Formats: sequence, structure tokens, C-alpha cells
Amino acid sequence: MNQPVRFDDAVVGAGILGLAHAERLARRGRRVIVFERDSRASGASIRNFGMLWPIGQPLGGLRALAKRSLAIWLDVLAAAGFWHERTGSLHLAYRDDEAQVLREFAQESLDHGERVELLGAGAVGRRAPAVRLEGLQAALWSPEEVCVDPREVVAGLPRWLAEEHGVVFRFGTPVTRIDPPALIAGTTPYAAERIWVCSGDETRLLFPDLLQRSGLVRCKLQMMRSQPYGDPWRIGPLLAAGLTLRHSASFRNCPSLAALTERVARESPWLDRYGIHVLVAQNGRGELSIGDSHEFDEAIEPFDKAEIEEWILGYLGTFLTAPALRIASRWHGTYAKHPTEPFLILRPAPGVRVVTGVGGAGMTLAFGLADQVVSGELDVLPAGM
Repeated sequence: MNQPVRFDDAVVGAGILGLAHAERLARRGRRVIVFERDSRASGASIRNFGMLWPIGQPLGGLRALAKRSLAIWLDVLAAAGFWHERTGSLHLAYRDDEAQVLREFAQESLDHGERVELLGAGAVGRRAPAVRLEGLQAALWSPEEVCVDPREVVAGLPRWLAEEHGVVFRFGTPVTRIDPPALIAGTTPYAAERIWVCSGDETRLLFPDLLQRSGLVRCKLQMMRSQPYGDPWRIGPLLAAGLTLRHSASFRNCPSLAALTERVARESPWLDRYGIHVLVAQNGRGELSIGDSHEFDEAIEPFDKAEIEEWILGYLGTFLTAPALRIASRWHGTYAKHPTEPFLILRPAPGVRVVTGVGGAGMTLAFGLADQVVSGELDVLPAGM
């Protein structure tokens, strides 16, 4: 039998979480190889808004992790030359209960030293001229958020990591067996001191029993992308509205959230049935990314629902004035998430770590989580543990 090809670290999955682990490991001077089962990463890492969204993480450890992730992201984006825009974000409130939740959230955030600001309609119009101002009661401004093009960064980071940090990539090479320190990828044996499994929803193919015991659930979302808008029409900040307040964990401590949630369930039960809330971001090509919905486990079908798109676009029209909006592409994606935990770090064998369950926060948390996991393993635990 051929002798295995040896590396310090093997990363399974070339989505954003795997790429972030590869970058953090290579920065330490380690010899890293990344395996991706497809010819290019095509999962949840490219089927999202491209929002680096610290405001969406609860105050405390997760917000700090998101900010650490953003700092690393900005270094990588600048070094690799990828398009990105430091847009900030606006949460828009058109109903009394939505405005009250924003006031409560703003006060809690300011008490913790966060840089947020409540704005009236006039200030919103100056920052985001595409926002509908009729009936707008309040908006929460955060300067932290950044927009990237997920297709560009996920496709381009492997090339940059290979050129700048010597990371080896094997695309079209599924890992079929892990028996540390050995793993089989394609027909070739490899060996690595540590193996990091970051393959998202498909981790269940390698460790089905482990994931079944973990409590992870699968989530399907539907999204759309518009035709490109030419300069100078830009929406400016990343945008969310009242439905997001009941979806984002950031707002869960607001006393008025329960009344808002009850009102939405009473007025629009279909929005809860399909987990619909609406975000919109504009990439460097001028395209709007619009979504999304949330269906879980047994409710997931391979067929997308036209009514979900209609509800998303109908709600978008209540807060955004997009001229001659035309949908150029639509898709669905799936990811794994845990009902109560923001992510899972599983240890199926010595030297093997499975990092999964980041849900819809993969882009926001990827680099911070990889930094935390790699530092925790390499700086604290002895080799082989």
C-alpha cells in the first residue's frame, strides 16, 4: 500500500468555515491540506446574503466573537483584494411594537457600550434613500456591518491561501474515511496530526451517528437575487425590518418582543409557518440579495414554494423602493443548526474536531470561531488529544 501523504492539518470542506480554519492554521506556519468533495464549494457558503452581521449576535460572548471574526475578515479581504463595503446596517420599524423593541434594544446596547443609534425618518432618508419613509417610526443604525460577495470570496480564497500561505487544495476529492491520523480521500491515503471537519450539512455522511446524537436539525431557506442596478443607485446599509426582530437572537431580551411576536402570529400565521423574515443586501455588482425562509427537517422538500417568494417580495416592498425590480436568479440552500446552541464542536476521536451547526451565522462567525477553535486546540491541549 502507498505511504500516506503527510500534513500537519487536514481540513474537510472548502466552504467558509473550512477556509477560515485553513487560514488560521496556515498563519501559524502549519502545513495544511483542504479537501472538498465537489469541483468547487457550492453549499450554504455561497447561498447567502454576504452579510457580516455582528448586530445579529446577542450581546456578550457571541457578539464579541462576531466582532473578532469581522476584524479578521477585514484583514483577509484587504490582503486578498476582494470587494467589500463597510455599509453598516439599519433595522426599520413601521409599527408601534417594532419601534418599542428597537428602543429597548438600543438602550440595552448603549448600556453595554455598543455603537448604535436610533434614527428618525429624515436621518434614514439621508443614509438610505431607497428606504420607504412613509409610516417609518424609527430605525436602529449600527456602523459595524460589512457586505461581501459570497460567491467571490469562497471561490477566490483558495487561490489566495495557496499562493500566500502554501495551503494545498484537493477539489473533487471526497473524504470517505477518517481513522486518525489517517484519512482516505479519493483513492489516496493521507495522514495529518489533526483533522478538522467543517463540511456543514454533509458532515452527516462522515459521522451520521454522532450528528444524530448531537441534536442538530437541518434547515432549508429560499432566496433570490435581482438584476444588477447600475450606478449611482445603491441601497447603502444592509437592511432589515420588523419581521427580523422576532427572528434574530439579538432581540430576545427586549420586554416588548413577546407582544410583537404574538401580533405577527395572529395577523400573518403563514410567516411563522415558513419562518419568513426579510433582509436585503447589495453586492459590488449592484445585485440585490433578498430572502429568506426557514423550513426544518421533515418539512424540507426538494421543491421550492412560489408563495414563499411572493410573501418575501411583498414584504420587501413595504420598506424598499427598488425601481423595476426583476428577479434574475433564485435558489434554496440547507444548513445544520442546533435548537439552542450557536454552534457545536464535536470530538469523535483523538485529533479530530467537527465544527458545525453555525446555522445562518456562518459568514459572520467563521473566522472568529476558527480562531477560537484553533487557539483552544493548539495552545491548550497537548498534541494528539
